Amino acid sequence: MRAEAQAVVDDIRESLALIRRHLDWDAAQERLNELNAEVENPELWNDAERAQKIMRERQTLESALNTYASLEQRLRDNIELIEMAEAEGEDEVISDAQAALETLRQDVQKQEVEALLSGEADANDCYVEIHSGAGGTESQDWAQMLMRMYMRWAESRGYKVEVVEYQDGEEAGIKSATLQVQGHNAYGWLKTESGVHRLVRISPFDSNARRHTSFASVWTYPVIDDNIEIEVNESDCRIDTYRASGAGGQHVNTTDSAVRITHQPTGIVVQCQNERSQHKNRAAAWAMLRSRLYEMELQKREEAAHAESASKTDIGWGHQIRSYVLQPYQLVKDLRTGLENTNPSAVLDGEITPFIEAALAQRVKGGAEAETAEAE
Repeated sequence: MRAEAQAVVDDIRESLALIRRHLDWDAAQERLNELNAEVENPELWNDAERAQKIMRERQTLESALNTYASLEQRLRDNIELIEMAEAEGEDEVISDAQAALETLRQDVQKQEVEALLSGEADANDCYVEIHSGAGGTESQDWAQMLMRMYMRWAESRGYKVEVVEYQDGEEAGIKSATLQVQGHNAYGWLKTESGVHRLVRISPFDSNARRHTSFASVWTYPVIDDNIEIEVNESDCRIDTYRASGAGGQHVNTTDSAVRITHQPTGIVVQCQNERSQHKNRAAAWAMLRSRLYEMELQKREEAAHAESASKTDIGWGHQIRSYVLQPYQLVKDLRTGLENTNPSAVLDGEITPFIEAALAQRVKGGAEAETAEAE
């Protein structure tokens, strides 16, 4: 096989090996057999909630195994085709097979990122919390732009997005907002988006058309189900009610239906106002608090394993993870991975998947290096 084709094959094999390792192939096959046996049990649907959970797990596992098997088969087919074409001197067939291998490499790399979303809560829905930084209207408008960016990204992936909390800005934009993104691997995809985002542009609010720098922070954490027990002492919490702001109808805007819970030992604050009932908002806020505390525990474990800090930082200079420059040039740059995009409009329209994939790959690479160092 020619050297260039062999290099592509080696890359594909390396990625497939990583996918197989993360799938834990033998254990996954065994689990799928168990789930298939469960599905064939006629008493399964006596508990509809449990049945739906089993069906979702079965579908996810079966899809992952079938996808891997399909990628492996495509690799074998193309290798055989190249070897046969080389033996018969058919250069055109070789070129077509090499092009197919390049396409396969891209498909395998995409699947590799999906396979890497195997953390404890990666498959869960998630909350995306956005806060404007110092700077008044400028930062509040920027926070709303980020909110729209994440909503567009989520919708492009077929995820459902619900606005849980929303605080209007003083003149434009938002002071804060919390989105709930619902879909498979929502948290796994969005967990690397936590951090400070910086915008540089000519201000639409400045009559002198000067360039402004604005900051907003993003914090993501998983929605947790009842199977994960997080104990919260109510005596550690302060509960405030207030009048909801933003769109929501006359009743929402004229009653103290919104709920804010402050967990005093950690300083975590959660808010909910999307329901008309204070009782429902209170229940949702408690769920959000449990999720935040759970996410904090996940972060502690990751920091211990990878020796890196992922703690929330000041919304300002020196703490940003990504810069979005609209003036004097067009550039979005991720400061962690170095990835750049010269089309900020597309990025702000939701095309952030390449940034997410690069950050996930970097995180996994860092974890693998930490494991190797520990083994040595």
